[in-house]
Amino acid sequence: MRVYLLIAAIAGGATWLVTPLVRHLAIRIGAVGKVRARDVHTVPTPRMGGLAMLVGFAVAMLFASRIPFISGLFQSSHQAWVILAGAVAICLLGIADDLWDLDWMLKLAGQLLISVFVSWGGIQIISLPLGSLVTASPSLSMAITAFLIVASINAVNFVDGLDGLAAGIVAIGGIAFAAYSYIIARISPSYASLATLLDVALVGICVGFLLHNWHPAKLFMGDSGSMLLGYLITCASIVVTGRLDPATIHTSLYLPAFMPILLPILVLFLPVLDMCLAIVRRLSHGQSPMHPDRMHLHHRMLKIGHSVPSAVLILWGWAALFSLGSLSILFVPASYAFIGFVLAAGLLTIATLYPYYRRRIPEIRRENAALAQARQLSGKPAAHEAAPGHARIDSDESDQ
Repeated sequence: MRVYLLIAAIAGGATWLVTPLVRHLAIRIGAVGKVRARDVHTVPTPRMGGLAMLVGFAVAMLFASRIPFISGLFQSSHQAWVILAGAVAICLLGIADDLWDLDWMLKLAGQLLISVFVSWGGIQIISLPLGSLVTASPSLSMAITAFLIVASINAVNFVDGLDGLAAGIVAIGGIAFAAYSYIIARISPSYASLATLLDVALVGICVGFLLHNWHPAKLFMGDSGSMLLGYLITCASIVVTGRLDPATIHTSLYLPAFMPILLPILVLFLPVLDMCLAIVRRLSHGQSPMHPDRMHLHHRMLKIGHSVPSAVLILWGWAALFSLGSLSILFVPASYAFIGFVLAAGLLTIATLYPYYRRRIPEIRRENAALAQARQLSGKPAAHEAAPGHARIDSDESDQ
């Protein structure tokens, strides 16, 4: 465990140190995003922060390759180097988009090519813990793996809309994956785990970048960062999930058989939910799935009345509830985990809706008071007409 904490610290420290240099480089080469209609920030801010995270990740991986406890992972297989090469490629693609705003189809094609390369290099879903993969064909396994990588890359890209949001959500997911993969590694003869290594390095670069990316951000991660984070967390998920021995998981008292399937879904639940809602919303309006708008989850949080920091913290809370909450069943009875989940969800719901009701309840009271006053004013003429004096005048006129 101490080795993994050291690697996370190295990744975070390297990212934190390099980020100011990357910021100056981004300003010098013109990687400064203009303020668009859908943006929350009001001042042009340099992007390309993914380059700093890539440097931090590469330094951590190179350092890990020299540690005796983990060096065997680099010697026995080339998976770690394939993942690092894919990280460099996906970050370069993101840098190109940060500089020149690539067409979404071109960017998607690049993501697909990189994902196929990584899958071809051995990062594949070979089997699922609930049984062998239905697809015995290696080419179909590569296709499924590439699809998952591309989907996760774009899910994290979609949720990257507020300072610190994407980095925090991915860091929380990385912590959950790191804990889970570490538990699995302790069952195996060797404690060394490539998935745990990837996760702790991922958490490190997220935390190191967050120190510069918290509101108001000095540097945006840009597509170079969001695509890199989505890529890395998916690769870690595939490494820990796609090659588990079903017999080992099924006979374990500590690892439910469904956990390897459930955890990857819950870790990226918030980004995937946001992406799915955006695609359905845009297609229903006859727009491209990549057409930008201001209807993402973080935009809705701001419309409710949250500030940027409070919106980010609450969305972090939801991400932690789904990812870390799912791990609780490994340590406590399922009934207790469910009760805790419900209580935490209730508290987060109150925190999410509090600004709306704090503003809306006085508005409703004012509307009700205005309606009651209008009813009183409209009722006065009717009472005036029914007064006795007026009734007598009417009767006298009729007599005349």
